[in-house]
Amino acid sequence: QLLYSRGLLIDLLIKSNVSRYAEFKNATRVLAFREGKVEQVPCSRADVFNSRQLTMVEKRMLMKFLTFCLDYEQHPEEYQEHESSTFAEFLQTRKLTPSLQHFILHSIAMVAQTESSTLEGLQATKKFLQCLGRYGNTPFLFPLYGQGEIPQCFCRLCAVFGGIYCLRHAVRCLVLDRASGRCKAIVDHFGQRISANYFIVEDSYLSESTCTNVCYRQISRAVLITDQSVLNTDSEQQVSILTVPPLEPGSAAVRVIELCSSTMTCMKDTYLVHLTCPSTKTAREDLEPVVQKLFNLDTEKETENEELEKPRVLWAVYFNMRDSSGVEKSSYAGLPSNVYVCSGPDSALGNDCAVKQAETIFREMFPAEEFCPPPPNPEDIIYDEDEIEPEESGLNNSPETKPETSAEESSSEGGAAVPKEE
Repeated sequence: QLLYSRGLLIDLLIKSNVSRYAEFKNATRVLAFREGKVEQVPCSRADVFNSRQLTMVEKRMLMKFLTFCLDYEQHPEEYQEHESSTFAEFLQTRKLTPSLQHFILHSIAMVAQTESSTLEGLQATKKFLQCLGRYGNTPFLFPLYGQGEIPQCFCRLCAVFGGIYCLRHAVRCLVLDRASGRCKAIVDHFGQRISANYFIVEDSYLSESTCTNVCYRQISRAVLITDQSVLNTDSEQQVSILTVPPLEPGSAAVRVIELCSSTMTCMKDTYLVHLTCPSTKTAREDLEPVVQKLFNLDTEKETENEELEKPRVLWAVYFNMRDSSGVEKSSYAGLPSNVYVCSGPDSALGNDCAVKQAETIFREMFPAEEFCPPPPNPEDIIYDEDEIEPEESGLNNSPETKPETSAEESSSEGGAAVPKEE
């Protein structure tokens, strides 16, 4: 997952000062797959004018269109007639060459060819352009050691201010108050009871009965380890993003993110490649045709020069995963009012959905508090241990040795795995 340099997550990391715990690497290239070949897409003004792929006329046409996209709201007459059209159809009306239309649709806006409206495409293009140049020549950043570092960064700051983490504790059930119907505690698989005012759980940990009425979307994923880049250059340390258009009608575009060893996600002289798309079939059926186009799947050396030029796949795994990002809380059956469900990863770039969801849940629980405020300076923190009573901590680790009284009942639900704290 790549992050927009001016996206919600990066802004939140800076505002909350959690960014001090993280390191990032710029995505160095935006690539396109056209006419069976991988090529680099010019993003910035300098890239456009230095590009050898575009003619002088195409360069002027591209710069004129991108300038329009930056302030398209100020010129509604330019697109109002096409609001009911797709962005791909709108591009055809702008007198752009087929190669420019391909670059804009698949590598800059990165929107669906047959589904995304004109306004969605213009918004995506503007977001891409606004993120250029903040930290590098492309709009994207990648966290060193992978996306899993981000929750750990928030955990580190939380621990500094007294956050407690119980690792490897599975939640067996919720303890409900019969009078109010609210969750007042959880019981883990050791039989320990932990009292809490709120319970936040990731969707996949809920029981099947709770999710009976939920309609999920699916994401197809593939993870590869390869021996070289899909587009070799003088530098071996490239972080690239590539969108492969649908190879046949009815299929989805596939996003490919290629990571080099300097991202600390793979060994030297190898590349880690992630392929993602909305599911139409199984992950292998959705993604293997794209893998075959870009990579050499045979471990033995080929006699054909074309196959030798392709990166060789050293290891691969395909899997489908649930996309619960669009599910409303009301879809879950029998959840107490103080139990909140957060979704797993979605297929969009930037993690905007996760940030919005976290802020929404926080404001419901603590409407008078600021969401992720910057931490105070160490010299401004005053510790007054005399005011902290043991029973106010909301934590009780006493084993559950007898059934609950008549005033409460148990509801079997899953519990969220707690992020690792270092």
